[in-house]
Amino acid sequence: MREKDTHAGYMKKAISLAKKSVEKGGGPFGAVIVKEGVVIAQGANCVTLNNDPTAHAEVSVIRKACKKLGTFDLSGCVLYTSCEPCPMCLSASYWAHIDKIYYGCTKEDAKNIGFDDSFIYDQINLKPEKRSIPAVNILHDQAIEAFRMWDNKDDKVEY
Repeated sequence: MREKDTHAGYMKKAISLAKKSVEKGGGPFGAVIVKEGVVIAQGANCVTLNNDPTAHAEVSVIRKACKKLGTFDLSGCVLYTSCEPCPMCLSASYWAHIDKIYYGCTKEDAKNIGFDDSFIYDQINLKPEKRSIPAVNILHDQAIEAFRMWDNKDDKVEY
């Protein structure tokens, strides 16, 4: 087995993508998705380049992999990312049904260079109205109708 086809090889690719991103003016994050030993998608953080706060490396490669495979379910796929995923990217990985995540830098390493996500984890534990971006529940009786429709739908595609 060649090194490029190993965990270390895939991680080196993610790290290389992170370095190239920095050189291009993007954030220092890269990611690769592999399925059955084949690289399905690769990419880097494009938040500042695309003016898109959701354009993290992991979310970007999840989108690419889903498009390439024609599915929203990435079961059987492994994510290699140059840094431990932030709350958004971790959530996206769960929604995509990624089997396993390998990461290089830790969230503490990211915090040390200004990418501190700990406040988001703290916010999640607060009641919605107590968060720094307050969330207020309104028109629940009208909004719940869409949920009822979904619940009663016979041909829904569950995810």
